[in-house]
Amino acid sequence: MKTLRIALAQINTVVGDFEGNTSKIVDYIEKARKFGADIVVFQELSITGYPPEDLLLKPQFIKDNLNALKRVKDETRGITVIVGFVDRKDDIYNAAVIIYDGELIDVYHKIYLPNYGVFDEYRYFQAGTRCPVYQFGEATIGINICEDIWYPEGPTRTQALAGAEVIININASPYHIGKAVSREKMLSTRASDSAIIVVYLNAVGGQDELVFDGHSLIFDEKGNVIVRGKQFEEELIVTDLDLEAVMLRRLHDPRRRQEVLSLETGAVEKVIIPVESSGARHKALPRREEIILEPMEEIYKALTLGTADYVNKNGFNGVVIGLSGGVDSALVATIAVDALGKENVTGLLMPSPYTSNESREDVYALAGNLGIKIIEVPIDSVFQSYLDSLKREFHDLPADVTEENLQARIRGNILMAFSNKFGWLVLTTGNKSEMSVGYATLYGDMAGGFAVIKDVPKTMVYELCRWKNKKEGRAVILERILWKEPSAELKPDQKDTDTLPPYPVLDPVLKAYIEDDKSFEEILLLGCEPECAQKVVRMIDKSEYKRRQAPPGIKITPRAFGRDRRFPITNRYKSY
Repeated sequence: MKTLRIALAQINTVVGDFEGNTSKIVDYIEKARKFGADIVVFQELSITGYPPEDLLLKPQFIKDNLNALKRVKDETRGITVIVGFVDRKDDIYNAAVIIYDGELIDVYHKIYLPNYGVFDEYRYFQAGTRCPVYQFGEATIGINICEDIWYPEGPTRTQALAGAEVIININASPYHIGKAVSREKMLSTRASDSAIIVVYLNAVGGQDELVFDGHSLIFDEKGNVIVRGKQFEEELIVTDLDLEAVMLRRLHDPRRRQEVLSLETGAVEKVIIPVESSGARHKALPRREEIILEPMEEIYKALTLGTADYVNKNGFNGVVIGLSGGVDSALVATIAVDALGKENVTGLLMPSPYTSNESREDVYALAGNLGIKIIEVPIDSVFQSYLDSLKREFHDLPADVTEENLQARIRGNILMAFSNKFGWLVLTTGNKSEMSVGYATLYGDMAGGFAVIKDVPKTMVYELCRWKNKKEGRAVILERILWKEPSAELKPDQKDTDTLPPYPVLDPVLKAYIEDDKSFEEILLLGCEPECAQKVVRMIDKSEYKRRQAPPGIKITPRAFGRDRRFPITNRYKSY
């Protein structure tokens, strides 16, 4: 049987860590060699880490990336390696190099450069123009990069018509909810339309706001998934590809013969990789166990990995979280413990005159469930000192949001003091619903280094908590936290609904306006009263200046604040 043994190195790289990235690549080359792999594949820009952003504007960075590639080239004895790097010719290119036995065989340049959402590749790269195929013994393969495969008439189609039996597509494709489904649908279509095996390798790990979910995939020539990589985990995926099945499928599908005629003669260059055909010598591989995560587990793992990588890759020795007894800080603390270990998480309780006994009890109970240390720093006297200092100027004015925000800002100062003294990163606890409408205090509860649930709507916060409790078989996050009415506790008997619609009403409006760009009339069709919808839209628009100053946080929705959604602060346009 005509087969090709391929190894996919689904690895977690660090932007700019040439030493660490190349060492990991070399380690995985050796692992693939021990499995008898013909080809080992690494993800898009695996040498540099992804995305390198404006580091690409530094000539020394490009040079260091090329020097790192030389080390990889020297470690390819007896195996073919495909690795992502930045190529430099007349310009710079997002590229994949093909190396065999210490020799550089060819370089493919990414043709379709994404420039939407979180992507900004036209800022940095020149687009490629070549679309070669590679003769690998008896096999013919095509190689392309990420966005290239999303176009039906793109490089994949051209390479398939030129005789490629396998397409290897290397990626750094960020996670968001629903992305896996759309990926699989697209890749299945590419495979079945061209009667070709599609090998899709994705990066894994957190990089600032982005999380890469791995979940690499291989589809057979009929469009069926034959291999799924793990989600949010590093691994080496080794499998044998049945190339004879591709030929058999093409013999029974005459459509391709007509399309080949339309391919310009000589339009596709063929490059020889000087290896002998293999296949018969391969020993059988162990059967892979595949686990598909349920939706809430998938989101929770994205948040956990994003938190762990942000803290660890940036060299912090722990985190500190302001615990209020509410659901948001409870979820952030739970994620932090799973990401970093309980010994690296400290909770800070900062009660004010308005903190309820129930909230204080819930903080200590949560800390006991998680096994984390609690430090209590009351803010009563500090708050009173502020009031005394401002009394002369404020004496005739009624208390309002000013006094509420003072408490939040005192807490922000205390959190940052602990951060400075002990080197802990402050994890903020605001959710997407609050950040959308500005229900947060600038330099107060927004103060910190990383916003774990910044892109998680409030209703989803509750879903994640319930999922976690169900998974653990116990109420890690107390039931009272889940059913009590949300409150900032900055004044007597305060409730979130004093300012906002109930979250089950609010969140659909936020999704429609922020993620789906629905018109005001379309938002009203969701059942929201006109006055309510107008108020929500106005709050979103007026809060852009706050969001611009918020810490980075993990993207999990199709459209997150920050790099995904860029609105002017000074802006008189009204959507209502």
